Amino acid sequence: MKDIQSMGDDRGIAIQKVGLTDVHLPFSIQSKDGQHQSVLANIQLTVDLPHNFKGTHMSRFIEVLNDWSQKPISSREVGHILREIAGRTEAQRAHIEMAFKYFIKKTAPVSKYTSVLDYDCTFYGDILQDDTFSFILGVAVPVTSLCPCSKEISKYGAHNQRSTIRAKIQYRQDRFVWLEDLVALLEAQASAPIYPLLKREDEKYVTELAYENAKFVEDVIRDTVLAFRNHPDIVWFDVECINYESIHNHNAYARHTETK
Repeated sequence: MKDIQSMGDDRGIAIQKVGLTDVHLPFSIQSKDGQHQSVLANIQLTVDLPHNFKGTHMSRFIEVLNDWSQKPISSREVGHILREIAGRTEAQRAHIEMAFKYFIKKTAPVSKYTSVLDYDCTFYGDILQDDTFSFILGVAVPVTSLCPCSKEISKYGAHNQRSTIRAKIQYRQDRFVWLEDLVALLEAQASAPIYPLLKREDEKYVTELAYENAKFVEDVIRDTVLAFRNHPDIVWFDVECINYESIHNHNAYARHTETK
């Protein structure tokens, strides 16, 4: 049968990214405790297309993803996926984004009841022209923030709100940063963490914790920057925080990117 994709093209335009998006597949993510967590991943997988190729072979993308969906993966395996798809499509570069919900067990601070909280996570991977592999770990962490100004000027209490800290990090290739540790680091920079299950004694604890740890969105970002700077394995980071304001119809926002 004639292979149309492999035919030539005379328009002289190389395409930077060609492939598949919104591929939904189950994957097994390696957890810090040595277990594997099954997740539903939403994947974009692309390669570069030289100017003289009419198209790429889309079926090969699914073949590679299906094979790897049967194996536990972490950052190292993401590199293997990219090298395999680049080789099978004769591409010099490949890129993947794998977004998924990851669940971490949370223990209530006083009652010690346990439950699980979901976090939006993303693996970003690139294989470049010289076979250099680049990996970015991304996570969005819901937290509580409490306004220092409201605390200072109010006779009764202070307004607080749910916030989201979104971070992307690159770490040294000879080291490893677990999702669980990254989430814990980010939660520690907020006024208080969020729990899916709280009894009354827990609610009292986290309410008072937030009140004693009031932070503007700028405070959250600066404290996160310091924590990342002090982390021995992180070499680059991008962090943003959104406070979903409880007394305004707008949100407070801050962001910082840095290469160490």
